Amino acid sequence: MAEVIRLEDIMKTYVMGDTILHALNHVHLEVTNGEFMAIMGPSGSGKSTMMNILGCLDRPTSGKYYLDGKEIAGYDDDELAQTRNAKIGFVFQNFNLLPKLTAQANVALPLVYAGVPEDERMERAKQALVAVGLGERLDHKPNEMSGGQRQRVAIARALINNPAIIMADEPTGNLDTKSSYEIMDIFKAMNNEGKTVVMVTHEPDIGEQTKRILVMRDGQLVSDERR
Repeated sequence: MAEVIRLEDIMKTYVMGDTILHALNHVHLEVTNGEFMAIMGPSGSGKSTMMNILGCLDRPTSGKYYLDGKEIAGYDDDELAQTRNAKIGFVFQNFNLLPKLTAQANVALPLVYAGVPEDERMERAKQALVAVGLGERLDHKPNEMSGGQRQRVAIARALINNPAIIMADEPTGNLDTKSSYEIMDIFKAMNNEGKTVVMVTHEPDIGEQTKRILVMRDGQLVSDERR
């Protein structure tokens, strides 16, 4: 399988007064196309920092990050944003939906930034919502939906640009068990269609449903288990 992501000796360091904190400490990682991976570890282990680096939301202090064979650690903010928009879809624990917009308008938002005409935006947003089982909820606003439904809207929004990689940060963290498993079924279906899915979770039963589990501790990768 082709390599999508490679991290070489990645450091992310914060200076806090007299203390130097290594949020990521000499991390090496390779991710191939079509993997379904969970990043786990205790609070403060570096898993969210790792997600932010992988998702081009932040840049490392040192080391090299290759995405599709291109070294992007040195990209400026605009180049990172363009890379993110073209290649990566994000799903967050707290949904990050705009409360005054309908589900359809929320999902269409990334296409506004991509310059897609309104009719096409709304049609693609509708198709994305149908794909996650929310075809009946196009005109509902976030406060008119359950947590599980809101997360489906967030997933539809992440899929709207047809990214090759989905990054999900604690996507089931605010959901009940039934909704969590339904959301995991959507991620599994996306993975079966060839998308690379990278997920941060602290829930063992959620991690167990992926194909590869990375465990982090004190900023280091301490375990890498393929299933």
